[in-house]
Amino acid sequence: MRTASRFLIVLIILGVVLGGLFGYKFYQFGQMKAMFSQPQPPAIISATTARTDAWTPSQKAVGSVTAVNGIDVANEVAGVVESIHFESGDQVQKGDILLRLNAAIDEAALRTRRAEASLAAQEFKRVSDLLPRRAVSQSQFDEAKANYDAAQARVVEAEAILSKKVIRAPFSGTLGLRMVDQGQYLATGTSIVEINMLDPIYVDYTLSEQDLPLVDIDYGVTVTVAALPQETFSGKVSAINTSVNPETRTVRIRATLANPDNSLKPGMFATIQTRQPDAVEMVTVPLTAVSYNTYGDFVFVIEKNENDQLVVNRRTVMTSETRGERVAITSGLSEGEQIVSKGLLRLRAGQSVAIQEEAAE
Repeated sequence: MRTASRFLIVLIILGVVLGGLFGYKFYQFGQMKAMFSQPQPPAIISATTARTDAWTPSQKAVGSVTAVNGIDVANEVAGVVESIHFESGDQVQKGDILLRLNAAIDEAALRTRRAEASLAAQEFKRVSDLLPRRAVSQSQFDEAKANYDAAQARVVEAEAILSKKVIRAPFSGTLGLRMVDQGQYLATGTSIVEINMLDPIYVDYTLSEQDLPLVDIDYGVTVTVAALPQETFSGKVSAINTSVNPETRTVRIRATLANPDNSLKPGMFATIQTRQPDAVEMVTVPLTAVSYNTYGDFVFVIEKNENDQLVVNRRTVMTSETRGERVAITSGLSEGEQIVSKGLLRLRAGQSVAIQEEAAE
C-alpha cells in the first residue's frame, strides 16, 4: 500500500513537471508565431538600371608567348672552347661572333689542301700548254683537270670545316644564359646559349572551330600576362592554321605584337581577346549585380507587387564577356530594367525592398 502511494506521488510530480515544460514551449511557440506574423521591414538595397553600350565583340582564349625566332645555339663540329665573345643577356646582331673553338689542326689541314691545290693547278697548266702541240694525250689532260678540280674542292671543304669552329649569331636577338666555359670540350650539338628575337613577338592560342568565322587576319588582339597584370599589349592576328585539330576541334591562331621593352618573354602564359572590327549594342550591368553559380547566373529584378510595393524577384540571365567593372548580358534582361546592384546574398525572391541609392552609371 505504501509502495503504491509513493508511485502515485512520483507520477503526479512528473505530470506537473512535464506539463510545465510543454506549457513553456507552447508559450514560446506562440511568441515566435506572433513575431513572424508581424510585417518585416523592407530590406535596404542599392539599385542600378541595365543599359545598352556599344561593345566590340571579342573571343577570349588562353595561349603562350612565342619568339619569332628562338633557338639553342649549338656547335656543328666538336672542339675545345678557345675564346668566348659574349655574356649572358647580351643583345647581338646577326653574324656577331659568339664563340671560337680551337682550330689549329683545321688550319694546318687547310694549308695542306691549298698547297695540294697549287701543285694541281701548276700541273694542269703544263698539260694545258702541251695539249695543243699534241705532246700529251687527251686522257692525260682530263686526268690533270680532274686532279685540279678535286684539289680545289678539298680546299673549299677545309675552309668550311674551319669556319664551323667560329660560332656566330644566326639572327639578331637577345641571348640567354651562357651554358659553356672557357677550355671546355664540346661534343657535336652541345647547347651554348639560347637566343630569342623578342621584338616583335608572337602569341599562339587556340579557338573552338565554331568561333573560326569570327576571326580573320589583321583582327586586333589585346593580351595580358600573369607576370604583368596591370599591362595590356596590343597586336593583330597574323596567321590562322589551315586545319582544325580533329581531336580537340580547335584551330591554332597566331598574333604578332610589338615588344620594344622586351617585357614579354617566350613561354609566358597569356590571356587573349580577339576583337571583331565592328561594334554592336549589348545590354550591360555592373559585375556586382550578377550572382554566378553552377546552376546558372541570375540577377534580382526590382518590381512592384499587387500592393504596389517594391519587391525583388530572381531572374536567370546569360552572361557574356566582362570589361572593366561591367558584364554583358545576352539574354534574360532588357535595357531600362531596374536591378539590385550589390548585396545579393542577403536577399530572397519576393522580399520587399526599399531603394537607398541609385548606383552611378
